[in-house]
Amino acid sequence: MHTDLVAALDIGGTKIAGALVDGSGTLRARARRPTPAREDGETVMAAVAEVLAELSASPLWPRVRAVGIGSAGPVDAANGTVSPVNVPGWRGFPLVARVTAAAGGLPVELVGDGVAVTAAEHWLGAARGHDNALCMVVSTGVGGGLVLGGALHPGPSGNAGHIGHISVDLDGDPCPCGGRGCVERIASGPNIARRALANGWLPGPDADASAAGVAAAARAGDPVARASFERAAQALAAGIAATATLVEIDIAVIGGGVAGAGDLLFAPLRSALRRYATLSFVQELTVTPAVMGNDAGLVGAAAAAFGTRDGVRGILTAPARP
Repeated sequence: MHTDLVAALDIGGTKIAGALVDGSGTLRARARRPTPAREDGETVMAAVAEVLAELSASPLWPRVRAVGIGSAGPVDAANGTVSPVNVPGWRGFPLVARVTAAAGGLPVELVGDGVAVTAAEHWLGAARGHDNALCMVVSTGVGGGLVLGGALHPGPSGNAGHIGHISVDLDGDPCPCGGRGCVERIASGPNIARRALANGWLPGPDADASAAGVAAAARAGDPVARASFERAAQALAAGIAATATLVEIDIAVIGGGVAGAGDLLFAPLRSALRRYATLSFVQELTVTPAVMGNDAGLVGAAAAAFGTRDGVRGILTAPARP
């Protein structure tokens, strides 16, 4: 069991979360700030620095040996930069160098947020014990990561498994990434809500026009709301089937806010997957909800940091569970 700690950062379009994490994956101290996503890059970095400053004020900080970052992407792990689609002020932003300076020169490991979640689910969650897995986050965006041959596979730039930007509708809507018909453009929470509203769904008395509001209406029998979730499930199934066919995964783990809809999403997803994953070597593919919850990004970033501390840069094998 590791007796020292690492600092973990989970950076997304809505929040910047931080924690001190021990070798069993336990979060020992926390900090959090909203992401000023529409502000300039230095304002966003200031929020990151505030999270680090709060963590460094903990009496546990002297035990910290490295920092792990799971960031919305794309990321460029080789150059230590990030260009999150949903944080316009960061384009080629030198996040690793800036965090290294803010953390007093500690080694820093950067991975995409989907890769971080995958590390967490493979270490302690639903993908534990599986040598070949896809883990996904379906929320404001759609991200993912891969485990291949028993080890996390971040790819040369740290973006491998970014299933949200696989095109599943060749003539579909333009995506902010520059593509068309991406999984994210169909299956993310905001796009589930956008499609339902465009097709005539009206929010209820609480005026909740989010994907959660669509889910509530679908459970109550609204056909337009249900159809929007079914379309999202179809897009996810197509992306999962394509990934499974390419690299022979045997499990797909799905987390994030949209996955909280439960069978409203998973039932049509599994049904659609049977139509898309038809070759013999992918027919036994399992789809299951994630179990690590909101802390998955932090736990996965910590796994990356433990690898850095042990001198295993680029080979993100999660530390063994005690």
